[in-house]
Amino acid sequence: MTPAIFGIAGETLSADERAFFRDADPAGYILFGRNTVARDQLRALTDDLRALSGRDRLPILIDQEGGRVARMKPPEWPAFPAAGRFDALYEVAPISAIEAARANARALGLMLAEAGISVDCLPLLDVRQPGASDVIGDRAFGADPMRVAALGRATLDGLADAGVVGVVKHMPGHGRALVDSHHLLPVVDADAEALESDLEPFIRLADAPMAMTAHVVYQAWDAERPATLSPTVIGDIIRGRIGFDGLLMSDDIDMKALSGAPAENGATAVAAGCDVVLNCWARMDDMIATAARLPAITEAAARRLDRAMGLPAPAVVPADRPALIAQRDALLALA
Repeated sequence: MTPAIFGIAGETLSADERAFFRDADPAGYILFGRNTVARDQLRALTDDLRALSGRDRLPILIDQEGGRVARMKPPEWPAFPAAGRFDALYEVAPISAIEAARANARALGLMLAEAGISVDCLPLLDVRQPGASDVIGDRAFGADPMRVAALGRATLDGLADAGVVGVVKHMPGHGRALVDSHHLLPVVDADAEALESDLEPFIRLADAPMAMTAHVVYQAWDAERPATLSPTVIGDIIRGRIGFDGLLMSDDIDMKALSGAPAENGATAVAAGCDVVLNCWARMDDMIATAARLPAITEAAARRLDRAMGLPAPAVVPADRPALIAQRDALLALA
């Protein structure tokens, strides 16, 4: 198995993609708006990916956060609120906010599971900081680490109740970034003591099944390399200080925060300690080069992957979704 999660170019697999994926056997796939046109089309695509891989518990990922980050959009699929809505409710009714976040995640997970999607890149555990880039903004659950952890836990549990694996991100914290890592490399100059508040939500949710790294340089820990490419940050901070032992994936290795070619970035990320790398843009030349540069998935990473995908039977069913949405909306109206 290749320790990569690859994107797909269109609504169905091309012949070239089918042949490449059969040979490369990637750890999983990630979907975007270009892949999610209609209900029947999307379910056929996810069924095809499972058949091709031969794995019923295949990781098929999507970034379906709610708010401005949603790959499955109306009118084909319902809109979901951004994390900032739950932050606002927490100000006046913390327990209601937690219940609303859990109901929201259950409804969201049911929608994804119906489409054959098994992993959602949610929740964000980034702690908002004043003056930071708006790349996080209302995608975060707020500026208080305890609140972020509480709402993040409710979201993670709600997704799992629907049979969907959650991914906590962006470890070890993107909330201080002054620039958008999709376009530039953020450099955080806060000292190690200040960064403890960024780590707190991740420490509290260290038992999460999956996590995604941040393409951010933290000068207090490694002044030369972003977390994704840093053995120091991954070994000492993510695996050590945070205590995370789930499946660790990179953020997209083709983001502009990283200066190398995708294949080079992927190899460096795995060497640094990432279990798998995300290669999202479905460019065949880049995917072939990435697969060629990567070693086979390690035994430890394979165990983490199997453990992450081993969710119990769902606690909610599709018929529950209207009631869950109604519960969420009634609670959010309290703010």
